[in-house]
Amino acid sequence: MSAIRANAELVAHCGLYCGACKSCLGGKCKGCQENSKATWCKVRSCCTDRQIKTCAECNEFADPQACTKFNNFMSKLFGFMFNSDRAACIAQIKQVGPEGHAIAMAKLGSHTIKR
Repeated sequence: MSAIRANAELVAHCGLYCGACKSCLGGKCKGCQENSKATWCKVRSCCTDRQIKTCAECNEFADPQACTKFNNFMSKLFGFMFNSDRAACIAQIKQVGPEGHAIAMAKLGSHTIKR
């Protein structure tokens, strides 16, 4: 497995950092942005349709709790299982941009900001 490196291309649409994921580090996955098989992901579909990289760029994303695509059953389950605060990740992307988020997450060694 390779070391965690900062790469803005590995910031997922929902704010997670794929660059710290074991599958990505092990070469089994190219990350959310490149994973055309992730058709089940409503956030990915929404961002792709709107031609934006992350929810941080969405004009309608003022309240993450109100967005049914960002705050759906699967994301709640993922958040619970991994103690993940994706809304905090999106807030960080808005503040420092995807590159800054990738740097921060690589330093943390984590795919998400913990709750």
